[in-house]
Amino acid sequence: MKIAVIVQARMTSQRLPGKVLMPLVGQPMLAYTLQRLGQLDLPMIVATSKQPSDDAIAAFCVEYHYECFRGDERDVASRFRTIAKRRRLDAFVRICGDSPLIDPALVRQALQIFADADLATNVLPRSFPAGQSVEVVDAATFLTAYAKMEEPDDFEHVTRYFYRHVADYRIRNFEAPRDLSAHRFAVDTADDARRIEALLLAMTRPQSTYGLE
Repeated sequence: MKIAVIVQARMTSQRLPGKVLMPLVGQPMLAYTLQRLGQLDLPMIVATSKQPSDDAIAAFCVEYHYECFRGDERDVASRFRTIAKRRRLDAFVRICGDSPLIDPALVRQALQIFADADLATNVLPRSFPAGQSVEVVDAATFLTAYAKMEEPDDFEHVTRYFYRHVADYRIRNFEAPRDLSAHRFAVDTADDARRIEALLLAMTRPQSTYGLE
């Protein structure tokens, strides 16, 4: 099965503009996300927009040697659609770029339960912290679903259509051993960034060796 990890990233976050390249303990936040996902030994693509504001993300990808795809600013789903078609993917892993402490073990868990599902996820219901969200999506199913999307939020949030039509798809969810949804490891605000930086500074071994627990 041909699978790639697609990390969506943009510089125009309303609450914290430029957050994906914000320096955390000496390197851009997006670098942490990609370094952790690099442990999966799967192709990785950063999906950003063609807007001038995202030129910095494209430059980051060149500097750090990551593949970058640039597409429509508002139609984020179309970026995934184009990547899936061009690379002839059977499935893709969707990760948000504001997840610097994403645990690759959760991606492996999602891949294990994916099998013949249309979507494997850990957010239906959410039991993991924000910033640990994982989705594995069947590419052919996604292409069919994309043709049915009409609401602007479906195009912006990529998989929202599946969650609005749960009965129409084979969705498999996995949950944390205990409810961790009150914790937060995504970066949406300056306070989030300070908290993540404090965690990174407290680590006594390479950050990529730490899992969620």
